[in-house]
Amino acid sequence: MKSSEPSKVIFLFGPTAVGKTALLFNVFAHGFEVINADSVQVYRGLDIGSAKATLAEREAVPHHLIDIRDPWEDFSVGDFVTLADEAVSQITGRGNIPVVCGGTAYYFRHFLYGLSGGPKADPVIRQKVFDMLEKNGRQWCYEELSRLDPSSALRIHPNDVYRITRALEVCYTSGGRLSDYPVPTTPREGLDVLILGLTRPKDELDCRIRERVDMMFEQGLVAEIESLISRGAGLQWPSMKAIGYSEYLKAREAGEVDLDSVRQQIIMDSIHYAKRQRVFFNSFPSVHWVNPQTDVGEIASLVSSFTLN
Repeated sequence: MKSSEPSKVIFLFGPTAVGKTALLFNVFAHGFEVINADSVQVYRGLDIGSAKATLAEREAVPHHLIDIRDPWEDFSVGDFVTLADEAVSQITGRGNIPVVCGGTAYYFRHFLYGLSGGPKADPVIRQKVFDMLEKNGRQWCYEELSRLDPSSALRIHPNDVYRITRALEVCYTSGGRLSDYPVPTTPREGLDVLILGLTRPKDELDCRIRERVDMMFEQGLVAEIESLISRGAGLQWPSMKAIGYSEYLKAREAGEVDLDSVRQQIIMDSIHYAKRQRVFFNSFPSVHWVNPQTDVGEIASLVSSFTLN
């Protein structure tokens, strides 16, 4: 491939438990390498709760940006874009096609369009905002954002915790507003992207989420979290704010670990997260929406046409 040609990149995204990993080994077994776009799988030691691909699976299809941070370290969207760009260059240099795969929607958004140019995340401010969220709740944070940055509050759904807290971080870090740093709307140059969005009927997806959470407990999720706690993990660690980990830690810190209640809370949080993921992913242009179980032939055809052109 000439350096002047755009890099072919495949996006493979969808809500939690939709079946992204299984599809990878069905359709992308040869000539492809995966760039992880899951904000939890970047952390070492968070294997079961993040549904991380096994070592054998990662040997079968090479994976990048997995196990690259310790669980107490920050990992920003800017870090992701920088490292993903490097991985794309390396993968295409080997004659393979990069597949950016995961469920962290803003990773895909900023990889495609670039960064907004807002202030760099400050871990101290981020912790301050997280403490405010824990103490006062989501609605209070949304009202605080409405006071500090009404333009952003109008664009952000009151239930979108990530975007609310990020907007507050910008306000407290810079004294300005997130709306002062608009996200680019034109895709970056040098990319030729095929976007595959995985979807299933809601009832089916909800059932798969329940089954996945049950399997995580059977595989040893509690032991995994306790091992992290023995190393000093708490809700102050960036990785421990993730669904599957935060619910157990909150119950443990409250002194009331009812595993059945924790399990049900993880299921509900995952179902709500899947809904937010669907809304975010629906905002992407030119998405080919496919069912990973019934549309495998169509997926293979789309990938083949894209890679051969």
